[in-house]
Amino acid sequence: MAATATSERTSAKILLTSLSAMVAESATFPIDLTKTRLQLHGQSLPSSSSSTRPTAATAFHVAADIVRRQGLLGLYQGLSPAIIRHLFYTPIRIVGYENLRNAVDAGNRSLSLLSKALLGGVSGVVAQVVASPADLVKVRMQADGHMVSRGLQPRYSGPLDAFRKIVREEGVSGLWRGAVPNAQRAFLVNMGELACYDHAKRFVIQNRIAEDNIFAHTLASIMSGLSATALSCPADVVKTRMMNQATNKDGKAMYLSSYDCMVKTVKFEGIKALWKGFFPTWARLGPWQFVFWVSYEKFRTIAGMSSF
Repeated sequence: MAATATSERTSAKILLTSLSAMVAESATFPIDLTKTRLQLHGQSLPSSSSSTRPTAATAFHVAADIVRRQGLLGLYQGLSPAIIRHLFYTPIRIVGYENLRNAVDAGNRSLSLLSKALLGGVSGVVAQVVASPADLVKVRMQADGHMVSRGLQPRYSGPLDAFRKIVREEGVSGLWRGAVPNAQRAFLVNMGELACYDHAKRFVIQNRIAEDNIFAHTLASIMSGLSATALSCPADVVKTRMMNQATNKDGKAMYLSSYDCMVKTVKFEGIKALWKGFFPTWARLGPWQFVFWVSYEKFRTIAGMSSF
């Protein structure tokens, strides 16, 4: 009976995390699209030998350009694979982290921040490896709009077309292109996000700054968003560029590895390029976490579960 109850609780948590993630992703997707386009701005081309650095772009200019060229719906290009990704990614990392935390801590809530960071990172890596194909399709479709703005034809007509073409042209392993920088970013994001949210929330409640309510959840989500963004932004830039690249006619890719991508990015665009999209990344993580955590905590309360 105990095993059945545990299984039911886990199933309920998976359902609630999926629902909360869908709401949060839909609400903040335009910011994510702007961040991706901004990170791809100025990307060195394999056929170009110029060392001239590209002109600067801002998140506002990128978003305005998307609306001008593609209309408001252009801000949601790639939403469907993003939601598919979160149906795998978010439940695995959130429920996985909570189960690991409870197993290690035995309910005493005395884990150190470092221990929570490690558990969050491990949960994030496992979740991201599973969700990597959907993430790849999301990035490719978001980047298609960037190609259209440069007068080029989009590569894919939709998520299913993207899956088919990637498998046909790059093999099944092509769905995991960029999996290494993807996993690196996932480790850093979840190390900052899950551990900081968990720890900050306990701190706010234990020090009576706020009760276990929306105010405490908001404060915790802001702090976790900032730490996750600062840690993950360089890996996010590398991940985006590695996943967006496709092999040319000779079967060669623009970047040979994550390190090669980082070196070329710094060489052509400077060290600050590794934090390209910092503001839209944080501007998305903040609202995303606010919507997700407030929704998730509320859903848990309605379902008769304890707080995260």
